[in-house]
Amino acid sequence: MRIDRWGRGLLAALALSVLWPSSAWAFDLPELMGLLAQQKSGEARFTEQRFVHGLEGPLDASGVLSFTAPDRLTRRTLSPRPETMSVEGNTLTLSRSGRTRTLALDSMPELLGMVEAMRGTLSGNAQSLQRYFRSSLSGSANGWTLDLQPIDPRLAAQVRSMRLSGRGGEVLGIDMEFIGGDRSVMSITPERGAGAAAATPVRSTP
Repeated sequence: MRIDRWGRGLLAALALSVLWPSSAWAFDLPELMGLLAQQKSGEARFTEQRFVHGLEGPLDASGVLSFTAPDRLTRRTLSPRPETMSVEGNTLTLSRSGRTRTLALDSMPELLGMVEAMRGTLSGNAQSLQRYFRSSLSGSANGWTLDLQPIDPRLAAQVRSMRLSGRGGEVLGIDMEFIGGDRSVMSITPERGAGAAAATPVRSTP
């Protein structure tokens, strides 16, 4: 039986689908890091619930997050009491009740790992992120989840896991589980002013 032109075209398409498996189109970590790296700075509102083992109900906090590439990250808590935590390079600055304290991040390895997880994600620096965590990405550019498992022993003694979720080049949520049963759940709402993320890029199919 002869195969007409339409049939030959169908066979060619089937052959290509075998030679080019569906996994080749999967949304992967380098693509996510590329989207995140496009955002050089930004500001967002956050709300956080901290579930502490032995306490009834969560501890609530809210405020403003800001990031300026490559390594400046600031968390300004407005409620329940004003306080600011700012990280730039290896320096951590804490301000509360009119008093300021400055610390070197590398003197606190567990905190350094968490900060690098955030900065590595926000700046699209996969090398920095993977220095401290094993990563697993699911979803697509329109809605992704990045699961992080600590590989640094000192960090793993404090943090069980981190899960970051977002859309395009925006981080919209952070869920952290700590050794001992505590948990932090943060929701993030990016400000849409100057420097905010552009519209989410969508993968095109050739």
